[in-house]
Amino acid sequence: MLEEFKKFVMRGNVLDMAVGVIIGAAFGKIVTALVNNIIMPPLGILFGKVDFSNLFINLGDKPAATLKAAQEANVPVIAYGLFLNAVIDFLIVAFVLFLILNRVNKLFPAPADPVKRLCPYCQTEIPEEATRCPHCTSQLEPVHTEVKA
Repeated sequence: MLEEFKKFVMRGNVLDMAVGVIIGAAFGKIVTALVNNIIMPPLGILFGKVDFSNLFINLGDKPAATLKAAQEANVPVIAYGLFLNAVIDFLIVAFVLFLILNRVNKLFPAPADPVKRLCPYCQTEIPEEATRCPHCTSQLEPVHTEVKA
């Protein structure tokens, strides 16, 4: 069982996925820092010097001037400013992934589907090399392929 586990873990797609998850987590941290430290401060100034990360609705009866003070006093809050930051975070990540996948798809287009051969009698898909249909057993004409010199 241990040997099977080693084979499973060492397969290329499992390692590729692990590397992708690790790089994705690091990229997420970079995007979060970009949103919190570079994008949101100018937006806050544009919207009247608002600190989006400090926007919240106090659901308790204790007053709190900041989100941090409310959290320290265990006051229930709806921290919609943090939600706005997370939404902007997501939109940036989604846009970057869109750009990357768009470029990759242009560089490496999907292979065309192979031409399918159909039995002329029953219209069942058959292998290119078949001389008899496996479904209706009809004798088939051989496929002629040109050999280029």
